[in-house]
Amino acid sequence: MRRPLHHQRVQVPRHRATPATRRGFTLLELLVVLTVLALLGSLLLPALARARDTARTSTCLSRLRQWGLGTHIYGVDCGGWLPADGAPNGLSTRNAWYADLPPSMGIAPYHEEGAWRTNARAPLGHPLWFCPSNPRRSNGHLLFQFCLNRHLNGSGRDSRPRRLESFAEPSRTVWIFDNGGRAAVAGPGNLHHTIHRGAGNVLCLDGGVRRAPRARADRTSTENPSADAPLLWKP
Repeated sequence: MRRPLHHQRVQVPRHRATPATRRGFTLLELLVVLTVLALLGSLLLPALARARDTARTSTCLSRLRQWGLGTHIYGVDCGGWLPADGAPNGLSTRNAWYADLPPSMGIAPYHEEGAWRTNARAPLGHPLWFCPSNPRRSNGHLLFQFCLNRHLNGSGRDSRPRRLESFAEPSRTVWIFDNGGRAAVAGPGNLHHTIHRGAGNVLCLDGGVRRAPRARADRTSTENPSADAPLLWKP
C-alpha cells in the first residue's frame, strides 16, 4: 500500500558552488586596498611620532625638575650655596654636582651608579640620569646626558662658590641642560639643540624648566621662542 504523498520526504538538491561561482580579490582591488593602507599609514605615523616625542620631552623636563628640586634641597642643607662643578670628566667623588646633588634626591652619586658609566652594553642606572630622547651611551670613559653650566661657579682658576641668592635673575639663568657632548660641566656649546624637535631642555636656577634652541658659545644668552625673555648662560 502506498503512503500518502504528504508523508513522503522530498529531497531538495543543495546548491554547490562551482569553481566558476567562487570569487576572490582581483589584482585591482588588492592594489586599491594596499593604497588605502599606505595612505592611512602616512597620516598616522607622523602623528604617532609627534606623540612619542612629546611624551619623551615631558619626561625629560620632569627629570630636570627633579635635579632642580635636588639643587634647592642641597642649598637649604648647605646654607644657600650651590654645589661645586667637579671634574668635567666625571671622576670627582666629592665637591661635584654629580656627587653632591644625588643624595639630596635619594639616588646614588654618579661614581656609585654602576657599569653603564663605562660600558655601553650595561643596563642603565637610575632614570634621573638620562633623557629618554638621547640614544647616546658610554664611550668607555663617562656618560652624562645632562650637563652643568660651567659659567655659574666658574671653572679652573676662576672657580668660586656662589649662593643661589647671588643671581639676580634665577628664572632665566641656565643651571643644567640637555647634553650634546660628553663633559659633565660645559658651556652653551654643549646644548643638545636638536634632541627635542629643534630644541634642548634646560633647567634654570629657580627650578623652572624651558625649551631652548641652539646656543652660541660667544653669546651670553640665547633667544627662546617659547618664552618672552632670553636665557642667561653667563650671568
